Amino acid sequence: MSAFGRLKAVLTGSRPQSPSAGSADVYEELKSADVPLTDESCRSCPDPCDQDHDDFTGRLSIDMESEMLGSVKPYRRQVVISTGKSDWHREVTEADGTLAAFISKVDENLGGKRDIPRNDTDGRASKALPPGLFTQDTSRRLSILNGSHHALSPQHDPKSTVETVIVLPDYKIVTGVPRTRDGAETLWKTALDPTYGRTGALERSDTLQSWILPYTCLILLCSHKRRDKRCAIAAPILEKTFTQYLEQENWEVHTDLEDPSGEPTLESLVNSSTEDGADPEMMYESQLKALTGRNRALILRNSHIGGHKFSGNVIIYTPLGASVWYGRVTPHHVKAIVKNTIIGGRVLPPILRGGLNLARAGCKTLHDW
Repeated sequence: MSAFGRLKAVLTGSRPQSPSAGSADVYEELKSADVPLTDESCRSCPDPCDQDHDDFTGRLSIDMESEMLGSVKPYRRQVVISTGKSDWHREVTEADGTLAAFISKVDENLGGKRDIPRNDTDGRASKALPPGLFTQDTSRRLSILNGSHHALSPQHDPKSTVETVIVLPDYKIVTGVPRTRDGAETLWKTALDPTYGRTGALERSDTLQSWILPYTCLILLCSHKRRDKRCAIAAPILEKTFTQYLEQENWEVHTDLEDPSGEPTLESLVNSSTEDGADPEMMYESQLKALTGRNRALILRNSHIGGHKFSGNVIIYTPLGASVWYGRVTPHHVKAIVKNTIIGGRVLPPILRGGLNLARAGCKTLHDW
């Protein structure tokens, strides 16, 4: 496909043609893999734009040639660590004394020693998936990100030595994680061990507390300037535009974590379920389902996820456990993303880089359980 044709497909939202000679049409390939799709335009405004969108693409060098689908590395879990910042050390896992570095070392030592149990009983992971799409059974890799949210400590105490970690796709918050090697190991053994389901370890003696992430969706925007200024320019503009269009749909939008401490912890709910003879995983699922219809979004900025050449980079997580990775996102695309993906639960193929748990056999949207 020519450069002009590829650019036109991305900007207008037309169905992409074969990315290379002999390959299947992207739309049909995704459809055959049971990914809930829409063929609506990715762009909500005319070209040229008449809606005063802050288009940053003229200031940046964006790769409009390379195929984006397939540019996401598989992972089993992704963690987003509180820092209260929007830029970080170039390699966050190599910054001495940080929780990211400690988790990376612990995972390197412990992660490779575990066999991952497979669970294909629902039949949704049985088909071969297109490049860039994967399930949690695909990989044991732990993706480690820093986030812009603050630790849930009194008044965001700058002297606090504990962090708040968002664990995905489990869709939960873990608080009180010490910024030490021991703290990282405790977190790994209770919530990140690849042999665990969403509830994590059931028998525990630690003091960590966790809650379901209390939002209908989580939007991550790469803003890592020390890696590449393109995402740092795109992120604040996209944050403003997502907020604008979500609020137009009467959604409540947060850019920092709400303190969930007024609600029962997952630990107390798991204990109650166990004592009652109920399945903790079913309890967990009921908590996630309760988020449906709340219309609350959390937007965070995060460290490098790969693919800066495809700025702006956006990841959308749902309570069900899906993540949608979009690239080359501009303010022109945000309204369509809000309408079709965040609210409608359908993927826009022209800007898709990949994602986790997107194949949903028998489901019309990513929100269907």
